[in-house]
Amino acid sequence: MTPKEIVLSAVLAIFTNFDQTAASKLLAENYIQHNVAVPTGAAPILGFIPALKESRIKATIHRVIAEGNLVVLHVTYENAQAFGGDTLVAFDVFRVENGKVAEHWDNLQPLVRQTVSGNSMTDGPTQITDHAKTGQNKALVEGFVRDVLQGAAPERVTDYISTTNYTQHNPLVANGLDGLGAALKAFAAAGQAMSYTRTPIIVAEGNFVFTASEGKLGATPTAFFDLFRIENGKIVEHWDTISTIPAEMPHTNGKF
Repeated sequence: MTPKEIVLSAVLAIFTNFDQTAASKLLAENYIQHNVAVPTGAAPILGFIPALKESRIKATIHRVIAEGNLVVLHVTYENAQAFGGDTLVAFDVFRVENGKVAEHWDNLQPLVRQTVSGNSMTDGPTQITDHAKTGQNKALVEGFVRDVLQGAAPERVTDYISTTNYTQHNPLVANGLDGLGAALKAFAAAGQAMSYTRTPIIVAEGNFVFTASEGKLGATPTAFFDLFRIENGKIVEHWDTISTIPAEMPHTNGKF
């Protein structure tokens, strides 16, 4: 199976079929966990499956992208009280090794139904296109992260984001480059300026590029997981989840 197939099979076993036997064959025994509330290893996940079944959790996968042995899922979890909320939007990142899921990172945010842009947190295109442009699209987003998000040259924002067509799915930000600028100014004025310090994970496939970044929202350590869609050499759409990085976790693996 491909890394995508392995990950999708594992997620199906855990969140839809609640099949401990099937899941155990797909998770590495020394599975490395970065979820801030779950202990590391395969055993805690397998032991949690009956409780997930009892909770009637439902996972809806919106997008799947993969590069090498990394697979990213854009997911909505309903009946997700086990993860801290009724309905949560998430990005899950999995690393596959030797035919099994070996490592997992995620970022979860409560679903916001009334958004500034009118777009939902998960709607929009899902089809992967432009496979031949994966490398240049990844380089574009790497430049955007460096220059704009990490602040090396923020004045270059129009080199990266379309000035005519930019669809926003962050629930607090309006569509368009002007909407992004207005929101960033409002966040800063409220003492909640967004700052990105490092981006340890970047996964690209065709017209989609995903980044997982560490930074701060105001003074609070924060994880920013972002998904960008690129068209004709510019970023034209953006989805994200933002969550606080707690000081203590049930493992020593850290958020990243």
